[in-house]
Amino acid sequence: MTDLPDLRIELDGRAATAEELFAPLMSSYGHFTAMQVRGRAVRGLELHLARLDSATRELFGAGLDGGRVRELIRHALADTEDASVRVNVFRPTPRAEPSLLVSVRPPTTMPTTPQALRSVPYQRPVAHIKHTGGFAQGYFRDQVQRAGFDEALLTGPDGTVSEGAITNVAFIDGDTVVWPDAPALDGISMLLLRQALDRAGLPWRQSRVRTADLASYAGAFLTNSQGIAPISRVDELDFPGDAPLVDEVVRIFQTIPADAV
Repeated sequence: MTDLPDLRIELDGRAATAEELFAPLMSSYGHFTAMQVRGRAVRGLELHLARLDSATRELFGAGLDGGRVRELIRHALADTEDASVRVNVFRPTPRAEPSLLVSVRPPTTMPTTPQALRSVPYQRPVAHIKHTGGFAQGYFRDQVQRAGFDEALLTGPDGTVSEGAITNVAFIDGDTVVWPDAPALDGISMLLLRQALDRAGLPWRQSRVRTADLASYAGAFLTNSQGIAPISRVDELDFPGDAPLVDEVVRIFQTIPADAV
């Protein structure tokens, strides 16, 4: 096990040498999932495992056993109850079987204050995969945060909204939650929330959303593995941070149960 300040790393369930960590450090070809562990349980764990299996099949031509992934997460957690866990899948050499790098860090949560977003002209390539080639996302997120915003809103050439740099976004149209219909990653929290909205009898849909049309929506929020938060502003457009349906969505999300690792 490799121990660094506030960080624990395991490669295929054992301590990794510096030479073994060289491959994932130098290559951007791979994928990952990130999750929040509380009491050794994760919201949407089966969705995380399905994401890893699907992306491994697409990138490397072979499936990934969910039982093995759970075992490696448990091993890396050791006796830790609450943590941020990331599972990276990569090939150490061109013809090798995929390896799993599991990192364990202190837990994090979504900020509780409403978030300000700035739109940027970028959409992720191969957006349906949570891949490791995230330079542009990091670049734009850093740029907007330097300008006083919290998150970047990724948009196409015609202003079509897709997702945040590390989040999914949704908007409120009357009594309906609207998710942008554009290339984007199906975030685990987004998928869980859609299921929860169905159970609660609250409507949602996917529709094309453009920055020019944002003023027609009554509210907005974002989601990722850390949780859910209201959006207070996109560019110069203000949204009510306490929109009733946004508050209800946050409440519904907090009731979603977690699965034991």
